[in-house]
Amino acid sequence: MFPLTEENKHVARLLLNTGTCPRCIFRFCGVDFHAPYKLPYKELLNELQKFLETEKDELILEVMNPPPKKIRLQELEDSIDNLSQNGERRISVSQDGSIVSKNSNLNVCNVCLGILQEFCERDFIKKVCQKVEASGFEFTSLVFSVSFPPQLSVREHAAWLLVKQEMGKQSLSLGRDDIVQLKEAYKWITHPLFSEELGVPIDGKSLFEVSVVFAHPETVEDCHFLAAICPDCFKPAKNKQSVFTRMAVMKALNKIKEEDFLKQFPCPPNSPKAVCAVLEIECAHGAVFVAGRYNKYSRNLPQTPWIIDGERKLESSVEELISDHLLAVFKAESFNFSSSGREDVDVRTLGNGRPFAIELVNPHRVHFTSQEIKELQQKINNSSNKIQVRDLQLVTREAIGHMKEGEEEKTKTYSALIWTNKAIQKKDIEFLNDIKDLKIDQKTPLRVLHRRPLAVRARVIHSMETQYVDEHHFRLHLKTQAGTYIKEFVHGDFGRTKPNIGSLMNVTADILELDVESVDVDWPPALDD
Repeated sequence: MFPLTEENKHVARLLLNTGTCPRCIFRFCGVDFHAPYKLPYKELLNELQKFLETEKDELILEVMNPPPKKIRLQELEDSIDNLSQNGERRISVSQDGSIVSKNSNLNVCNVCLGILQEFCERDFIKKVCQKVEASGFEFTSLVFSVSFPPQLSVREHAAWLLVKQEMGKQSLSLGRDDIVQLKEAYKWITHPLFSEELGVPIDGKSLFEVSVVFAHPETVEDCHFLAAICPDCFKPAKNKQSVFTRMAVMKALNKIKEEDFLKQFPCPPNSPKAVCAVLEIECAHGAVFVAGRYNKYSRNLPQTPWIIDGERKLESSVEELISDHLLAVFKAESFNFSSSGREDVDVRTLGNGRPFAIELVNPHRVHFTSQEIKELQQKINNSSNKIQVRDLQLVTREAIGHMKEGEEEKTKTYSALIWTNKAIQKKDIEFLNDIKDLKIDQKTPLRVLHRRPLAVRARVIHSMETQYVDEHHFRLHLKTQAGTYIKEFVHGDFGRTKPNIGSLMNVTADILELDVESVDVDWPPALDD
């Protein structure tokens, strides 16, 4: 059943004869059900032309006591002249009262610039799908996004003013919201075709995105007059190549007065010579996240690449020993590494290890069985004796928040080998065992001042346990608030940490070895071996 009614005929004929395609005519007539848009374009055009084959006088609206035909024709010509005063007049009124186009070859729609003509037919969809299949991504659903030239909004505004004026003569109104949005109509047509061709559903929440960017160089200057009338709507932005973004254009169109618009832009809009061009067809997959816990057994391995003044100091890092394998298996473009705190290059991480998470950007492979993840973990562990990984698993972005919560609220335990300048006996260190919840103030350590802001941070040493070694050495086991600088708590950092082991014992103390015994963050969940 054809979706237009008798009351739509006048608007439909007006738009068709001024160079508007059938699907855009449906949009302006408020056709909001999908089926008519999905018909092949040639079939649509034929059906529309049949629908509009009427008696020649039907163009003139029936009104009470209509004026003579000659006067009515003159009014129609005047209204079109008023709307077209600053653009080439593309339509005229014939002697029999019908609107005809001076350009009888109506190829490219003057509103959508061919988007709803050539680019929603099956041939174009197949070309896009061929590129998707050649991209090498794994996906079980997809989200399809399109970017249209901003001048389409200007052309739609002009067509709306034309239709609005004609409908006003029938005492009818047409609001901007009554027009079916171009993107909506495009999705109605293309989504089923994409789903059929690729064999997967279209899902707005899918992590796999196929995007198509359209451009139309021929009409790129359509928006420029808006900048002179509404300059505050077009402000340069660092990440934008042009100030004429869709949002900026829409803001200006909402602000500009109708009479100012009609003075600057042809209404109806001129018919273009060519359809839009496809600038790019891109496929991208949202990031996936892998988490686990790592042990670090080397005292000569930084957590992240150690580069100073562009020069690499050590050949590897914890981050690289883990992520290199993940990048290869997930076929990702890049990664971002994060962890619950960090240890110095000369500090080991023992016990259950330190929680970490790696964001894999634009991965091409995303589906793994639990057995495959176990094998990946084993591959990482077999590749180096400097680190070991456990509890490797796929997690969500939201779950990573559990790891970050532990950076301040949770506790960590350490083991430190301490040297003193004065000879000590076992009894000289036993008093430390009795100190509980010692509050200390730590000014940003000198060794990290180049990368951390200067501040005084209050921290808590929850408990200490000593183990005598010899007259100049003892081992200290500490349980502290996360974020405590242990080395500075031992030697005092020239008085920047108060109190400290040196001041408590009235000696000069220094730390020779430090191990992280546990990071008390219950994440990620432990897995069975």
